[in-house]
Parts: sequence; structure tokens; C-alpha cells
Amino acid sequence: MKLGCCYFPEHWPEEIWAEDASRMAAMGLSLVRVGEFAWSRIEPEPGRFDWGWLDRAIETLGAAGLKVILCTPTATPPKWLVDSMPEMVAIDAHGHPRGFGSRRHYCFSHLGYREQSRRITRALAERYGEHSAITAWQTDNEYGCHDTVLSFSDAAATAFRLWLERRYQTIEALNTQWGNVFWSMEYRLFDEIDPPNLTVTEANPAHWLDYRRFASDEVVQFNREQVEILRAHSPGRDITHNFMGFFTEFDHHDVGRDLDVATWDSYPLGFLEQFWFSREEKSEYLRQGHPDIAAFHHDLYRGCSNGRWGVMEQQPGPVNWARYNPAPLPGMVTLWTLEAMAHGAEFTSYFRWRQAPFAQEQMHAGLLRSDNSIAEGATEAHAAADVIAQLGNQETTKAPVALVFSYEAAWVCGIQPQGESFHYLELVYEWYSALRRRGLNVDIVRADAELDGYQAVLVPTLPIISAGFTERLSNLTCPVLIGPRSGSKTESFCIPSDLAPGDLRKLLPLAITRVESLRDGETEKGDGWTISRWREDVSTDCDTEFALNDGRGIVFQKDNLRYCAAWPDRTLLDLLVKRTADEADIALVDVPEGLRLRRTASHVFAMNYSSKPVDTAALQLGSPVIGETVMQPAGVTVWRNG
Repeated sequence: MKLGCCYFPEHWPEEIWAEDASRMAAMGLSLVRVGEFAWSRIEPEPGRFDWGWLDRAIETLGAAGLKVILCTPTATPPKWLVDSMPEMVAIDAHGHPRGFGSRRHYCFSHLGYREQSRRITRALAERYGEHSAITAWQTDNEYGCHDTVLSFSDAAATAFRLWLERRYQTIEALNTQWGNVFWSMEYRLFDEIDPPNLTVTEANPAHWLDYRRFASDEVVQFNREQVEILRAHSPGRDITHNFMGFFTEFDHHDVGRDLDVATWDSYPLGFLEQFWFSREEKSEYLRQGHPDIAAFHHDLYRGCSNGRWGVMEQQPGPVNWARYNPAPLPGMVTLWTLEAMAHGAEFTSYFRWRQAPFAQEQMHAGLLRSDNSIAEGATEAHAAADVIAQLGNQETTKAPVALVFSYEAAWVCGIQPQGESFHYLELVYEWYSALRRRGLNVDIVRADAELDGYQAVLVPTLPIISAGFTERLSNLTCPVLIGPRSGSKTESFCIPSDLAPGDLRKLLPLAITRVESLRDGETEKGDGWTISRWREDVSTDCDTEFALNDGRGIVFQKDNLRYCAAWPDRTLLDLLVKRTADEADIALVDVPEGLRLRRTASHVFAMNYSSKPVDTAALQLGSPVIGETVMQPAGVTVWRNG
């Protein structure tokens, strides 16, 4: 695995570039990402390009033996461009423009901006496409950041109507599929249809789902236009995009089809603070991040582009954007780096090289402080480089368990959650975490992935069962665990005619006759476990495997399939994982609290996320080749596999 950093030569005096490059190489870095926000310096006036500074920056980095990942700068269109066509900015759900003065101030659907995106991409690709220092390209930056996937502009409305006409062909078909007879919502023409914002109350959920599908397709097409230009002018270079954490506003699998390498931006402490984790977990893992945050995204994005992936931005210290921004526990930057290696990352790149003393991100730590002195993250990056050199290449093998992930499922659950706390990402994450707590490798796969060859398959929820999914399940002989709300909606967001779980009833002879959502804090008890948030009434002849104390069934089994009709707590999830693993003949490990394991073809990695020392002797893995048997907090220990 290579190491790199994100560098902004336009932020610093040119006389220090060579020193920066030399220090990067000495630190064990070999990759440098540049240019993602540099449009105003590349093209300071319409049609007038200033290539000199970027030419010299790339030459300077290349002369130090560094390879460059060059970005298209379309995440930050300059002021002169916005002023030339002010309607290019996105419009938020309240009808307000997302204006100039920060970043991501464009609408994916604006045809004029799409042309400008292609133009600047082509200009960069023609100039640098064959440059010997350029090893890869990054398209744009963090698609959708700051809630910018959904735009409600005139351009988006026009594009949406055309998208609908291609999808439904006739307005009669759309009215029927959406159920527009309800509330007299029927349309005469596609041109009458507006985006689903600014309605008096809840818009038609089918309308919202199609708008999310449309918006996702716009991101895919925007990205594809850049990719096609880069491939034409820079053959042999990888193309990537840097996805974000816990983000489902567009289908990353669809974007990933056009990429060589999927990358993501890893900020474990910021994500711990910003998302659903309990107060106790936020205290326990304050300076480490929850043990499964990084791994979950490693496995998710590994499944987005045929197994090739990397970390484009790795947190090296406190960030600036979370509600609270603690510093990493000493050793965590090294741990996060080596954990990425264990999951098969091709590279990890730290954000950023030097802390900026100005503008919005001046509170975001870098590998260097703003005065050029070495920060804590740089020391740990250097330590990680030494371990990487010692261990050599790590080959990722197929995991025993596949966990099915669907961006469309996230949209369905978000559009009509029925219960305020039913969050798709949280449910999937809890199921993933239950597997990791027992020492398992996990492949996170899309809903249309081939599932043959896995020893077990988990489907936390899949409200819309796409064509072929039931057939693929029917061909499996391994244990399959399916979660609540699966098969509960049709493609057009209606209840199936034969009730949920819809097409899955071919395999699971049960019907969901009623659902209820529970207020936060309300639980119902089983034998040592509880359910919360969501519960379904089930009519079935299937065997009841787990039931509440009052006799109502929660988990039902038919042959190799199980259906869980509720939001299970961690105890019930642990029981389900154990039964599934026992039936699949998958060996489980009693992993100490806060410890996580990851196996490669040649090694077993252990990462200690807890705030206490952990003795790994009971794991019986032998003598470590890296680290100690008694692991200190933020410690990494590595053994030879087998």
C-alpha cells in the first residue's frame, strides 16, 4: 500500500515547494493529490489559462520521485463563471439558491455548467494527460457534500421531466404507477410535473423516489462525462472519485462502474461525533472512533469498483467540521492507516500536508503545522510507512459473509420511515458490526451482485426486491438472514398486491399483516434480548425461532432462510450471527471488547480501539510479527495467517 497526502501548492510560496516535496518523500509518501479546488488559479479569467504555476508544481513533485493524482476542479467554479450564468447554482428544498462563497455551488443538471465542466476537464487532460508524473485522476471532489445532490432548480425540473418521459413513455403509465388518483394528483402532461419540494404536506413518496433516482443518475452522468474525456486524453492512468462517509444521496455503485479505483475520505472522529452513536460510545471511543466506522466504509467502497479502492483523505489530527473535534489518541493515525492496508487499500492519503492558516479549514490539522513544524500525524504516518515496508503486499481474499447494501433502500426508508428513528444506515451498520464483533471478514455487496460462493448472506433490509434477486437467493444453499421491511414496496413505492415481503414470498411463506414503529426508549422483551423501533405482525406457517415473551414471533425460519421481523438489539443480533455461523460452519472468535480482527491471505491484523490494554493470548494466533500480545490502546498487532 502506498502513502500520500493532499497538497495545495497554490496556498504556499513557490520557494518552499521543493522542500515540501523532499520532506514528503523522506516521510515515506509517494503520492500527492493536487488541484481539486484550483479553478480560479488555472483559469483566472474566461478563456485565459495560467498553466505556469501548475506546470512547475507538478514538475517539482515529480522531480522528488512523487507521483501526482490530478483532480478536475469542478467542485469550485470561479466567481466569473457563476456571474456569467447565475442560474447554474443549485436551489435547495426551500427554494433558496446555493450561492457562491464556499464550494459545491453548482447544479448537476445545468447544461451550461455541464459544458463548462467538460471544457475545463478537457483542457487539463490535454495538457497533463501524458505527463510522466501523473499516475491517476480524481473527478471533482466529494459529490453531494453539503447536501448538494438534490437541486430544485429550473434546470433540474426540465431534466427530471425528460427523465420521467424516458422511464414511463406515457403520462397515463406514470399516473398509474405513482397512484396519482390519490388526492387528485393526476397530470395531463410530463411538462406539468414539478420537483417534489414546496408541497403543502408530504409529497407522493413515488414522486420523491423517482426524484432521488433521477438526481443520482445526474451525478452518474456528470461523472461519466469527465471520465470519458480523461480516458481519451490520458490512457493508462487510473480514474477515481473520493466518496464520503455515511452518505447515501446517490448510488455510489453506479458511479463506481465508471471508475478504476473507488476512494473515500476517512474521518473516524468526525463521524463518531456527527452520527447516531450513543453518548456512552462517544465517550468510550472519543479519540479512536467507533471500531467499525473505518472498516465499514473500507468494505463498502471495496465493493464499488471491482475490489480496487483506497483512502483519498485520512484524518491526521483534529478536524474542523464536526460539532466537537477531539484529537486522535496517540497511535490512532498509524492504526487507521494499517487497518486500511488490511482491508486491501491500494493507497492511503492524508488530508492535508500542511495546516492552512487562513479561510474555512484553518482549524483542520495537517501532517505539518502551519509554521512548517512536524505535527503528530506526520510522525505516525512515518511509523505506518515502516510497518508497510516490513509486511509487504497484502492480498484480500473473499470473505465468508456477504452483506447486501442498497442505496435505493436508504432512499425508501428515508422517504417514508414510518418511525422517526428508522435509519437505514444505522440498521446496516449494526448488522455489520455484529459480524465484526465475532472476528469475521465481511464483503459488502450491491443487491445485484452474484452471491454464489459465500458461506452466509445477510440482508439487513431491502424494501424493493429487484428483478432476479429472489432467484439468486433460491440458488443458495448457505444460510440467509433477511431483515425487516424487505419486500415491502414495489418498484413504484406501493405495497405489493400480496403484501410484504412481496416476491420473497416465493421462498418465505409468510405475510406481513401490520407494522408498528416504537418511540425511542420503548422496547419489547424476549428471552434476554429486546426489539425496538420497528416490529411486524407476521402470518405464517414457518417455524418461529425467536419470540417475544408474550408469544409474538420475531424470527422465522424456512429451510436455509431466516426472516427477522423487527429491529433487533445487539444481543439478538449476536444470537442470529452465531446460529447463522454455526449452520454455515464458519468459525467465530470471542473478540475482546474494542478489538477488531482483519484477515488477509498472509496475515491477521488486530486493532485495539479500546481505551484499555487488551491481552490477545486467548486468540491463540502465535507469536506476532508486528506489535505485542498485550496490546496497548491504539495498538496494532499482526500475526502470520496460519
